[in-house]
Amino acid sequence: MGIARTQDEENERREFESFRQTLVAFASLERRKENGEFKSLSSHYANVDLEDKLVCVTCGVSFLGLALVNRLLLHGYSVRVIVDNQEDVEKLREMEISGEMLACKNKISVVMAKPTEIQGLMEAFDGCQGVFHTSAFADPAGISGYSKAMAEIEVKATENVMKACARTPSVRNCVLTSSLLACIWRDSSQHDLPPLVNHDCWSDESLCIDKKLWYALGKLKAEKVAWKIAEEMGLKLTTICPGLITGSEFSYRNPTATIAYLKGAQEMYANGLLATVDGSRLAEAHISVFEAMNRTAFGRYICFDQVIEREEEAEKFASEIGMPANMICGNSFDFIPTRFELSNKKLNNLMSKTLRSCYGES
Repeated sequence: MGIARTQDEENERREFESFRQTLVAFASLERRKENGEFKSLSSHYANVDLEDKLVCVTCGVSFLGLALVNRLLLHGYSVRVIVDNQEDVEKLREMEISGEMLACKNKISVVMAKPTEIQGLMEAFDGCQGVFHTSAFADPAGISGYSKAMAEIEVKATENVMKACARTPSVRNCVLTSSLLACIWRDSSQHDLPPLVNHDCWSDESLCIDKKLWYALGKLKAEKVAWKIAEEMGLKLTTICPGLITGSEFSYRNPTATIAYLKGAQEMYANGLLATVDGSRLAEAHISVFEAMNRTAFGRYICFDQVIEREEEAEKFASEIGMPANMICGNSFDFIPTRFELSNKKLNNLMSKTLRSCYGES
């Protein structure tokens, strides 16, 4: 048990060291802005009122949460980080007291709110124009790190967050982080399944239950309840469905999410549906979608930057996450693989438009 605690502490230290380095970079960027080094650069958000740039990030100390906070700061947003325990609050406060967050003191704040308490979430969201619900939950008691009970907890937490967003007058838009797993687990015995898997595809709930894919089930049901509440309560919502999040030491910092996502990896690999996305690119995708919600962004967006299709790719990936290659490739299959094609065209089109606007191109 002592070794486990030591490893956990080391993982947390690495996460916050990464966060600290970004805050230092942010401070340097702010100084360069003050010195007028960026006056000639155009920006697609330059005409946004700074008072409209206060946003909230839930699960703000998760791998994705920290990456998103970092990118939001660099984009000029003020960020309210939501955590659900006092320990995480104190860790972030220590960074502020030590001076590491000094340059961001007017840009970042930390609030503790329980996902089980709608009123507390509303108070945390008050004044924010947008909410990013990164939905980064984990269950150490689950065999794969994510049990069936955790799926129901995630659904309820997402339901509460959506209701709190809808009831908070200042909140205009919400971006929910779902998962590619909410799109790809369909019954392949149905011969009429289209080969293209895109944002219009939904996983089969009964199939997830039969295969005990609890992580996929949790993401699927949470996203569905989010859309239901958004429709009923008039909340402007978009969802992003990412592949397995990767990045510097992600699997070691987040073994629960990695192992839970990869349950069924052999079948995903055989069907051409095992995809990954770098955490920084995913964070940038969240911001691109959020900033386009008052113009063209709507619905769901699949996000990935690599589909693992060849054996050498699978072996390299397995090595990077510290997993035996046969857990990805498999020595044999108990099913007949059906090749599908993943499409993130909708997101790519939106992000390319964002880049063109940054450079003043039509």
